[in-house]
Amino acid sequence: MTSREHTPCTFIPPWLAERVGQAQAADDRALRERRASADRAVRPALAADAAAWTVHDAGSTTELPGSPARRAGEDATGDVAVDEAADGITATLAMWAEGFGRSSFDDAGAPVSLTVHYGVDYDNAFWDGTQLVFGDGDGRVFERFTKPVEVLAHEFGHAVVEHTCDLTYSGQSGALNESVADVFASCLKQRLRGQDAAEGDWLIGEGIFTPSVQARALRDMAAPGTAYDDPELGADPQVGHMDDYVDTTDDNGGVHLNSGIPNKAFQLAAVAIGGSAVEGAGRIWYAAISGGDVPSDADFARFAAATVAAAGDHADAVTGAWEQVGVRPGAAAPGTSPGTAPAGRRLRVERSGGFAGRTETAEVDLDDPAVADLRPLVDGAGLTDLGGSVSPPKPDMFVYSFRLDGGEAVRVPEHLLTASQSELARRILRGGGES
Repeated sequence: MTSREHTPCTFIPPWLAERVGQAQAADDRALRERRASADRAVRPALAADAAAWTVHDAGSTTELPGSPARRAGEDATGDVAVDEAADGITATLAMWAEGFGRSSFDDAGAPVSLTVHYGVDYDNAFWDGTQLVFGDGDGRVFERFTKPVEVLAHEFGHAVVEHTCDLTYSGQSGALNESVADVFASCLKQRLRGQDAAEGDWLIGEGIFTPSVQARALRDMAAPGTAYDDPELGADPQVGHMDDYVDTTDDNGGVHLNSGIPNKAFQLAAVAIGGSAVEGAGRIWYAAISGGDVPSDADFARFAAATVAAAGDHADAVTGAWEQVGVRPGAAAPGTSPGTAPAGRRLRVERSGGFAGRTETAEVDLDDPAVADLRPLVDGAGLTDLGGSVSPPKPDMFVYSFRLDGGEAVRVPEHLLTASQSELARRILRGGGES
């Protein structure tokens, strides 16, 4: 895999990766002047084609960006994934331009690069700081990731966050990063369907699962924790109230679990304000992320306060929405506490993140003669030299964690894995270090 300048952003939460059981080990702008209200935050509508785009085909490899397959203005190709990506980015750019007065993700008309057919049976989608990337799914649990338009809109939302308030992808700020991406994904879905907030289904990732999976979608913003309940995947573990806040070190501090709390707050605010989600609560949330009052390490309460400040005549509705999920705008909110790992002659490998947010973990005893051939890989993986995180996490990108002999965990984004680290993760996560 080619090395990228930026750490990518992914769609599958780590707990789903654990259930699915795959080990895919290969693979500012300055803030604008503060605005006093949501209406003033939105400039006159821009042309829907203000930003150019190109869809590339990776050809089932992990080389980015791949070969150009379709550009803005060109006819459909007949490749379903290519054409879904083309239609999705056209609709997404139009919503941001016409609904929020924003020209592309950077608000400067940056061309958008998208890649489809990434990897083999790749169960994820991500924004890597440069482009949007989509796998075809394994066909057993996941369909292609271009199928639900809100997946593409979610990843584009991460790009917008990166170029506005740049919420750190960990703990509550990371859960907010996930939530903001869901917020604007749901706005697009409802816009395309001609629905107002009360009519919307508030489902994220509807159609991402194959028909054999007992699921309505990946997330339900109106009812977090109810999107799926499947014998293999288990029940949707998202939470929707601060009373149920999950304090964990998995999934970058539970970013996909706890994003249900601000998701529910937005849904409540949008319905209370009325009209379309884009023109109502959507403009308030956009004014908050682009107005300069949301620091990169914002917790829920700080973010809530920024939305109330941007809400104008709707301040009471927005305040009430946050209070219904247990967040008091401006008040201190709980964070997460670090865990500890057991000592011993063991190597623990964890893969977390991704759009579904599942965590897959496996551990081997390095003194076991049956895994003796893993030791050269361990020696060549540089696990004692990196000393913790080699790069900060980005939304929806798989992150691998290696913990050797109970020491400090080394965290590596998938696109930065060395060959030794990739092979080590593949073999251990597949089961017991088998070759």
